[in-house]
Amino acid sequence: MHGSGLQGRSVVVTGAGSGIERAAALQFALAGAEVVVADQDRLGAGRTVKEIEHDGGSAVRVVGDLSERAVVDEVVATAVDAFGGLDVLINNAGIMDRMSALADTGDAEWERVVRVNLTAPFLLTRAALPHMPAAGRGAIVFTAAEAGPRGSAAGAACTAAKHGIVSLVKSLAVMYRGQGIRADAIAPGATATGIAYDVDARAHGPGVIGPGLALSDRITFPEEQAAALVFLASHAARHINGAVLPVDDGWCAV
Repeated sequence: MHGSGLQGRSVVVTGAGSGIERAAALQFALAGAEVVVADQDRLGAGRTVKEIEHDGGSAVRVVGDLSERAVVDEVVATAVDAFGGLDVLINNAGIMDRMSALADTGDAEWERVVRVNLTAPFLLTRAALPHMPAAGRGAIVFTAAEAGPRGSAAGAACTAAKHGIVSLVKSLAVMYRGQGIRADAIAPGATATGIAYDVDARAHGPGVIGPGLALSDRITFPEEQAAALVFLASHAARHINGAVLPVDDGWCAV
C-alpha cells in the first residue's frame, strides 16, 4: 500500500486467526507492517503468521484470552520486544450475544459479552498507550459493529458493550490527540465470517430485532472490512480522529 505510512510499523491485531481480523493482519503485512497476531485459536493464529511469512512479511503469534490481564500484558510485551514498540492497535476480537432483550439476559451472558467486547479492549488499550506517545503517531482502531451506533442490531449485552466502545473511541480521541494518538472505529454490517450465533428464535429479543436484521442482507467480505481498518490506521487518515465509520452498504441509514 504505497504511501500508507505503515512500512516498518508495529501493529497488534486481535482475533487475527480468522475473519475480518485475519484479513486485516494480512493487509497490514502487505503494507510493510510488522504484525502481532493475537487470538485464542492457536491453529488459526499460526496459519495467519505462516501466510504472512510465506509472503515475505514479519509476524509473531500470541495465544490466549484477551479478557485476561496476563494475556494482555504478553501481547504488548511481544510487540515491544519483537518489533521495538507498538504503533497501531486493532481491537477487533469480539463475540455475539444471544440477541436477548434485557429482561431475558442472564448474568453469565451479560458478564461474558461485556468482558470480551468492552473490558478486554479497554485492558489492551490501557496497556498499549504508554508505548505509543514516543512514536507520536499512534493509531487505535476498534470494531464497534452496527450495535455501536444503534439499538436494533444485537441484544442488550452486545448493544451496551458496543456503545461503550464508541464512547471509548471518543474519550481517547479527546484525551490523547495532543500526543499524536488517534482513535477510531468501524461499524461493520453483515459480513461473511465464521462468527457463531446461539439464538433462540422464539425469544422476545430475536423476534423484535429480526425484521431489522433482514435489511442487512447485502453481505460484505472480510477483506472489505479489513481495508477500512487499514485505512483508518494509515497516514491517509491522519486527520480522522474520534470517528465511527459504517461499512454496511447504507444499512445504518435505513
